[in-house]
Amino acid sequence: MEQPSVMLRLLSSVVSVAGRAGGEVRRVTKSGMLGVVDKGVQDYQTEADRVAQRMIVASLNKKFPKCTIVGEEDLAEDKEADTNLLVDTQDEDVLNKTSLPSQYKDVKEEDITIWVDPLDGTAEFVSGGLLEHVTILVGISVGQKSVAGVIHQPFHGYKIGVDPASLPGRTMWGVVGLGCFGVEPKSLPNDKLVVTTTASHGNVDIEETLAGLKPDNVLKVGGAGHKVLLVIEGKAHSYVFPSNGCKRWDTSAPEALLESAGGKLTTIFGDHIEYSYRANGDYKNYLGIVASANAEIHSRILANIPEAVKERLRAAQPLQ
Repeated sequence: MEQPSVMLRLLSSVVSVAGRAGGEVRRVTKSGMLGVVDKGVQDYQTEADRVAQRMIVASLNKKFPKCTIVGEEDLAEDKEADTNLLVDTQDEDVLNKTSLPSQYKDVKEEDITIWVDPLDGTAEFVSGGLLEHVTILVGISVGQKSVAGVIHQPFHGYKIGVDPASLPGRTMWGVVGLGCFGVEPKSLPNDKLVVTTTASHGNVDIEETLAGLKPDNVLKVGGAGHKVLLVIEGKAHSYVFPSNGCKRWDTSAPEALLESAGGKLTTIFGDHIEYSYRANGDYKNYLGIVASANAEIHSRILANIPEAVKERLRAAQPLQ
């Protein structure tokens, strides 16, 4: 029997470890020992972030040592903790997907960069009331393009009064050219425009953009992963964020999952985001984010972003 490709083995490992990391996030929630560290305005790190990243990075490093892994959290080395958190399982449903597009079948470990956001929506996690917004994001890029992604919702189906530790979580994954799994893509009618944007990082560029787009409804929620899921599941036409607040680990997995479902994610100028390792550690998406359910809506959104907003974002980029 033919050995599964590196991409297929990697993806099956990511799906497995993301689900296990979700269990660790729920465990931390149940313990009540969040261990919150304030990194800046509405930017937190918790024990859930730390344990989830250690589990994901240590497990993938052990099985795929030649891959480059970029994680959001800057954690001190702790080999004992890493060893205790190792996950060696693979998801059989992923391994059984024998129709992986041909362009991925010969990809080598050293061609791959893995992007890890161990807890997207940490502010919502800390608040405790918006746990549905929390996701674990693991993206896979090849040749500077995000081509596969896994999103795990540890608290899928959460409602006030439900014990969050009792929830099973939901894992979704997709490969560009193959399709998405674990979530059913849906579409909104085009007679009205519904957009989603940040609930906690508003600024003048966002407000001017919303005024220019004239949406019928605006969903202001937390978490980049959660907002892209709203687009995939037909609750919003587009996620619009004309700001530099998102980083590559926020967008890699959502971009791949959205594109595998027929959508599109670019900068506000319509350019693809380049996913490559940077020695200086600067992974900001300086030119903002637009993520839409399809190409037609995407073009409509891009065309109506005010020029003044575009100029300010372009001018704010650091010199290369």
